[in-house]
Amino acid sequence: MQQAQNQRPLVPTDRKLARAAERAQRLEAQNRMRLANETGDERFMAARDQGQQKRFARDFVDRRFMVGEYLMFAVFAFLIVSLSLSKFPQVTVYVTFALWILVGLVAVDSFIMSRMLKKALVARFGSVERGVMYYAIMRGMQFRKMRLPKPQVRRGEAPR
Repeated sequence: MQQAQNQRPLVPTDRKLARAAERAQRLEAQNRMRLANETGDERFMAARDQGQQKRFARDFVDRRFMVGEYLMFAVFAFLIVSLSLSKFPQVTVYVTFALWILVGLVAVDSFIMSRMLKKALVARFGSVERGVMYYAIMRGMQFRKMRLPKPQVRRGEAPR
């Protein structure tokens, strides 16, 4: 008797109503995820952002100044300068050289940060989960205000 009450058809009888319910459910899940990204609540974050080590890596990266944060702005400026000053090849050479120096600085900064993070993760958790280092490096290359989940620590503050 109770089984008969809980039975539902495989294909909904009212497709319009089913589509509206599915859309409402999807919007609710998106709102929960957006709110979790702003507040740091891991229960509703995307799977790629969940876990103690990833939270520690986020806080570790967010507390530092990273050169990679400004790489996209430099590339955009490089494009504008190189296109607008194409009549002056000497200027373009200097700008290209400066861009390569910046790329090298980003690589060195990311390498140093990853070594420091690895030591801190091993000290705190005993081992490093797969993907955490790449996650931290990619987060370090995003502009701070554009990072998701939002930074939960200020620059210079200790990670939680």
